[in-house]
Amino acid sequence: MTGRTARRRVLRVSLPDENGLTPQISATQRASATQRADLLAAEEPLGIRVNGEAITLTMRTPGDDIDLAAGFLVGEGALRSAADVAEIRICTGDRCGHGEHEGMGNIADVTLGPGAAVPAGLRRNFLTSSACGVCGKASIADICQLPPTGLATDQVSVAPLVLAQLPGRLREAQRVFSATGGLHAAGLFTANGQLLTIREDVGRHNAVDKVVGWALREGRLPLAGCILLVSGRASFELVQKAVMAGIPVLAAVSAPSSLAAELAEEAGLTLIGFLRGNSMNVYTGARRIAGVDKVMT
Repeated sequence: MTGRTARRRVLRVSLPDENGLTPQISATQRASATQRADLLAAEEPLGIRVNGEAITLTMRTPGDDIDLAAGFLVGEGALRSAADVAEIRICTGDRCGHGEHEGMGNIADVTLGPGAAVPAGLRRNFLTSSACGVCGKASIADICQLPPTGLATDQVSVAPLVLAQLPGRLREAQRVFSATGGLHAAGLFTANGQLLTIREDVGRHNAVDKVVGWALREGRLPLAGCILLVSGRASFELVQKAVMAGIPVLAAVSAPSSLAAELAEEAGLTLIGFLRGNSMNVYTGARRIAGVDKVMT
């Protein structure tokens, strides 16, 4: 496994006005340029095998790969608890336990525990990019995997002030983002705002998988009473992953999609978007937001 960042030489081009273009700057005015080193977020493929069968190849930022594989399989309904996993190991050679592996990069080789099984149709049809966690699914029905029990019984209550403080805490904990500016983050918090864990990745879905995989291996699933905060938008796939992990509250600093809101409502998840500054939009599950004076217009 390589590092989480890669150094590259870049040409830094600057206009005379550091604050940006102004009407006084001519279109023909020359800019200055300097050579400098820059840090980029690493992106490499990771193959995931289960009991010797190649399941998917995903693009990710190296690091926490065991958590990534475990969290991915939780989201797919293959794992429910740490007892469902006999072993997860990362292989880098030409052979990986069950035979030669195709393609580039590392392989996460997962051996299931007694009683655990790979759901029918789990194998993805092609590469999962860092931007898409449901790529390769054959149909909409394939991506609507939900646990048999919903989140309706989770009565956690979260104060708006606690929620408003979470993006700042997440940003402070993003070590690789501070160096590269090129990573998403997912943070798991208690209802009173305590950060339990954070994971970073070029893919939002990978960052969430790494958080969920950590929770599985720590014996914390389901994550009742917890808040999951993601640094970007709240897509359908992130809602599904939160529901499969038993997380009652999902918050995002940007917008949710329409399908994400529909699934959140169906599953009993509290979905919050545009969590910025002192405001937020609550799309579903408003009953879990404490101390709000509702004004009807």
